[in-house]
Amino acid sequence: MKNNTVIIATRGSKLALWQANWIKAELEKRHQGIKVELKKIKTTGDKILDVPLAKVGGKGLFVKEIEEALLGKRADLAVHSMKDVPVDLPEELHIGAICKREDPRDALITGARGQGSGIRGVIQVKYFLDLPKGATVGTSSLRRMCQLLSIRPDIKIVQLRGNLDTRIRKLDEGPFDAIIVAAAGVKRLGMAERITEIMNTDISLPAIGQGAVGIECRINDDFIQNLIAPLNHPETAVCVSAERAFLKKLEGGCQVPIAAYARLISQESGVRGQEKEGLDNHSPFTIHYSLFLEGLVGSVSGDTIIRDSISGKPDNAEHLGIQLAEKLISKGAGEILAEVYNIRENNK
Repeated sequence: MKNNTVIIATRGSKLALWQANWIKAELEKRHQGIKVELKKIKTTGDKILDVPLAKVGGKGLFVKEIEEALLGKRADLAVHSMKDVPVDLPEELHIGAICKREDPRDALITGARGQGSGIRGVIQVKYFLDLPKGATVGTSSLRRMCQLLSIRPDIKIVQLRGNLDTRIRKLDEGPFDAIIVAAAGVKRLGMAERITEIMNTDISLPAIGQGAVGIECRINDDFIQNLIAPLNHPETAVCVSAERAFLKKLEGGCQVPIAAYARLISQESGVRGQEKEGLDNHSPFTIHYSLFLEGLVGSVSGDTIIRDSISGKPDNAEHLGIQLAEKLISKGAGEILAEVYNIRENNK
């Protein structure tokens, strides 16, 4: 940091800038006397738009150049969508804070082609399961593809790249009946009214870290770490740590058919799935909560989906993630992922 000015490295998309500006506002509100500036950086993932990300391969497509700015001290911190962050970071860097999670689920958005005729005229299809037979659905995610095809093998998946606003524009202009995107981004950009359906996790289990914003910084920068510490949300951080441990054990990245979703469950309710707020930075985990983690690995075609879950104490979050990954591996997940990686190598 120079002259009380903190530099945030960020991608240049509308969503990335929304997230970075939100962090900027929070830091300036909490720490008077500092000035925060944004440094926009174009990443490899932003530059390659004519090839499906799954074929590009590699990890960190949306963070590598940003991390280089941190390592070169051209920036003091970076703001990321956690679903884009590799599980292995440069040894000089770490995720210093994970902010409170927005809705982690996927969202269905239908366009003009995703409408059907009703008795009283044209009505919009409201649910993924109600899309017409052979519907064209846009997504760039193998994770979504495998889950959707396992339920609706009749639909046609078409690769859809670009920033969120670009994808919605392509839906409005292009040959899509619907697109599937992360609900969090749509809500953050103030376009929640475009969402047709928030998809149940039984249909589409989210990506690791989806909906969570992470702040990356240099490990030895105590000033920045103290600056961002109040923005850390313990509940989100422990859930994302379980998901990332699951992903790391499977040796996967964000462009493979792997999904996981962790949440803290109130044991007082006696009902699995009922969540309860109330954790804080001082005593985040008590006997009143358990961590419930679901995970899956699927074949790209959707013919095979291996899915399981695990629960335990929140302070064992990473161990639970590893255990769940081992359960899936014992059921054949390793063979599925090996096939995915082999197909990718042959397509290069």
